[in-house]
Amino acid sequence: MAAGHKSLPLDDLYRGIQSDLNDVESRLREISASSNPLIAEVNRYLFQKGGKRIRPALLILSAKMCGYKGADHVFWSALVEIIHTASLIHDDIVDNSTLRRGQDTVHAKWGANISVLLGDFLYIQSIALALKTKIYPLIDLLADVTVAMVEGELIEFSMSGRADLSEEVYLEILDKKTAALFSCACRIGGLLAGISPGQQEKLHEFGTSLGLAFQIVDDLLDFKGEEKSMGKPVLSDFREGRITLPLIHAVSAAQGRDRARLVELIENRKTRSDAPRQVRDIVLAAGGLDSAYERAADYVRKAKESLAEFPATEHRQSLERIADLVLQRNA
Repeated sequence: MAAGHKSLPLDDLYRGIQSDLNDVESRLREISASSNPLIAEVNRYLFQKGGKRIRPALLILSAKMCGYKGADHVFWSALVEIIHTASLIHDDIVDNSTLRRGQDTVHAKWGANISVLLGDFLYIQSIALALKTKIYPLIDLLADVTVAMVEGELIEFSMSGRADLSEEVYLEILDKKTAALFSCACRIGGLLAGISPGQQEKLHEFGTSLGLAFQIVDDLLDFKGEEKSMGKPVLSDFREGRITLPLIHAVSAAQGRDRARLVELIENRKTRSDAPRQVRDIVLAAGGLDSAYERAADYVRKAKESLAEFPATEHRQSLERIADLVLQRNA
């Protein structure tokens, strides 16, 4: 795998929009405040750390690249981040994950019942707030992406532990679970600026390609990352039954007894303590990480090509640099 060893140096990229992101944080605190003590407590825990805020940054940078001069991008950026947060809550319940970003998940701290309800609450709250604006093209985007993300989660869960998962279905899952919200953030920025349908399509292509690359690299890190920087155990995706591109490529490349052994390890991952180590060795030997990395690099190239017709402003350059830096992630 050719990726570097540094985490995304987003502070440099965000310097030109830091005041906007600070406003997003303020809006998130405002929206997540509640008179209900339990909701207020969980929301404070969820939004106390800024995280990467890549999706709000994509919306802000897209809007500014397209010439937007207003202030509504802050509100819509906050809604996109809330939807992302809701998806993570549900994802952790499905995967029975106890750690995310190095801290306990909501599921681990408050249990499955509260986590399910809070995730539902955040989804519905976001759509309800969007509806109050009566800006229906943006409302449609948020509603459609929410449906897609839940559908992607359902497809992924139904294919859990399936060694016969095809690359086509894998990419469909990634498109719905991750890339759809990247694309949505970019397109909302463009719609706020009033750009043409053709330019909207280019922003859609950029966000989709970037999101696919981002998630493929995330899947690579499950094999190659470090627990300290990732905030979760290495090979946790494999242990949870998530079949990712490195593994799909390894299953495809393996022959005869080697393939049968790999399939057996996947199917018995819960009962064989040596399964993660053996599978990682097989994936490395089969070139699964290298081929998956090349696929991510292809998507990064496509993403940058999609921006070619937009003005070469500092905001476009920041979007291009974010695409490049996706390949250097270690967390």
